[in-house]
Amino acid sequence: MNMSEDSNNNTTHFGFKTVNEAEKQQKVGEVFHSVAQKYDVMNDVMSAGMHRVWKRFAVDISGVKTGDKVLDIAGGSGDLSKLFSKKVGTNGSVVLTDINASMLAVGRDRMIDAGLNLPAAQCNAEQLPFADNSFDCVIVAFGLRNMTHKDIALREMQRVLRVGGRLLVLEFSKIWQPFEKLYDAYSFKLLPLMGKLIAKDATSYEYLAESIRMHPDQETLKQMMLDAGLGRVDYYNLSAGVVALHKGYKL
Repeated sequence: MNMSEDSNNNTTHFGFKTVNEAEKQQKVGEVFHSVAQKYDVMNDVMSAGMHRVWKRFAVDISGVKTGDKVLDIAGGSGDLSKLFSKKVGTNGSVVLTDINASMLAVGRDRMIDAGLNLPAAQCNAEQLPFADNSFDCVIVAFGLRNMTHKDIALREMQRVLRVGGRLLVLEFSKIWQPFEKLYDAYSFKLLPLMGKLIAKDATSYEYLAESIRMHPDQETLKQMMLDAGLGRVDYYNLSAGVVALHKGYKL
């Protein structure tokens, strides 16, 4: 399903609701300010730890090597930045970014606790403060669906990539049809309950479930990446399509 933003009247989707574009960014910010401190715990509970496997898979097929420069967009608590830092070594670099100050603070604290001195920047993916052709790899994990103008964000990611560089998009996607009803029951019943019990915030997790359903499916996102100027775009369905990893190149 391609639920693209409505550019004619400056409205967009916040979960299942239609809101003003400026309002969406504020509402998404409120969600992640609310869940930041419990974000990692909830990720482990929601996915039964599988999010760590999905992230490792993304790093493994990224093609990143020693000395490369990596941009981690919407990097949140820093899981991927930490994994990529081991790949690039002391001669490479990883930049952790997030639009949300609370999430970025959690990520920076985790990097410091791990003994990593990675640069971090609070920025909007639709207006990246980096020069053209700056990175060998750009990754956004579980963040694209929260962006107001996904097409603009994808073009920005393509812009800052070097020729031959890779964009990786790890995101919840369209599950295999036989599992849809079970997945819906989990998403709209159990997920908010877990949010209430663990993060003391059922409403934010209701939004997260809705945002997953409103996100473009695998083929639609593939076309969006092609439209953004990337080439050789393909994707991997993980866990029966609960998550998909898209990979494209700057040619």
